[in-house]
Amino acid sequence: MAALNKKTVDDFNAAHRRVLVRCDFNVPLKEGKITDDTRIVAALPTIQKLIDEGAKVILCSHLGKVKNGPNEGESLAPVAARLSEKLGKEVKFIPDYNVTGEAATKAVQEMQDGDVILLQNTRFRGKEETKPQDAGEGFAKELADLADDYVCDAFGSAHRAHASVSVVTKYIREKGGNCAVGYLMQKEIKFLGNAVENPVRPFVAILGGAKVADKLNVISNLLEKCDTLIIGGGMAYTFEKAQGYEIGTSLCDDTKLDYCKEMMEKAQKLGKKLLLPVDAVITDHFPDPIDDASIATEVVDIDKIPADKMGMDIGPKTRALYEEAVKSAKTVVWNGPMGVFENPVLAAGTKAVAAALAETEATTIIGGGDSAAAVNQLGYADKMSHISTGGGASLEFLEGKELPGVYAADDRN
Repeated sequence: MAALNKKTVDDFNAAHRRVLVRCDFNVPLKEGKITDDTRIVAALPTIQKLIDEGAKVILCSHLGKVKNGPNEGESLAPVAARLSEKLGKEVKFIPDYNVTGEAATKAVQEMQDGDVILLQNTRFRGKEETKPQDAGEGFAKELADLADDYVCDAFGSAHRAHASVSVVTKYIREKGGNCAVGYLMQKEIKFLGNAVENPVRPFVAILGGAKVADKLNVISNLLEKCDTLIIGGGMAYTFEKAQGYEIGTSLCDDTKLDYCKEMMEKAQKLGKKLLLPVDAVITDHFPDPIDDASIATEVVDIDKIPADKMGMDIGPKTRALYEEAVKSAKTVVWNGPMGVFENPVLAAGTKAVAAALAETEATTIIGGGDSAAAVNQLGYADKMSHISTGGGASLEFLEGKELPGVYAADDRN
């Protein structure tokens, strides 16, 4: 995998140079306050290394979806404040909605070695997230004009061919600058890349979440790589229905029944174990609100779900089965919860998997998104080998796709 041999922030000297660093500061905000700064903390080692080396550090990132144009609610100002606290030095924020306008140009001109500035939300430009052929070539060039070198440390955005993620490298390269990956990207590539390409066996992959459709290529790719594939969450019921079981009103994608049959056949052909739930926690409606702990539940075998009930979590027999499969593993990748983990009554399956991973000696890799949230909420984060900062990006990596943000970096000589 070419992704594993990329130039890193350690491969060039950044002293006295202007270095543009694309971070992933897409943090959750509530009334202008940051509620989880995991992504900010994850970016610190790369930023600190460049400061210590005497670079002029120019940070950029997107935040939110920016549907209705630039607005203060999605400004990166709170991120600049938190970064200043964490780094113990001022991170100068450029509030310019144009991102690379006069204010940014002037601020960069005035920088001293070791200074840090943060540009405004890249999506405020509107050309950031368009298709590659229209990905704001002008915007990418303006970003490159501010800097001598470029470092991508935004794994959470690495699967998108955006102006600030991959297009900018073309213009940095034209002027003879370095295009490298930061420490966070390096770590993601190492853990996810090695898990998929060169795992220590037995290799167990656990997939959950709501929809089979989201994980089609991942299921197929992982079946070729892993020894055991465990399926939980809402997507399991499409597999159960494909085996001819009554699944009541459980989540199901009828257009994917044949696909599920194909995958079960594929597992058999390849001699891989494909584990599906053998029992389920059922309710008569979806909890509303989602964390309503008073919802009535019962446990039934998977072939005994009544026509008017829905499966909401894996049952105790399945939990034991999955825990057992993880025990002997040497590498485990987990993406997607086992049930509606936001509800305390329906979180037992997800908790059991997290606890089993916390206790194993295996290399444990959590593939971002809801699984990362679950592991953090349940207090097991420090027991995992690696928690990916990218949801979509880690899924695409597990599918075996080339990620634009990784691919765009220079290869090591």
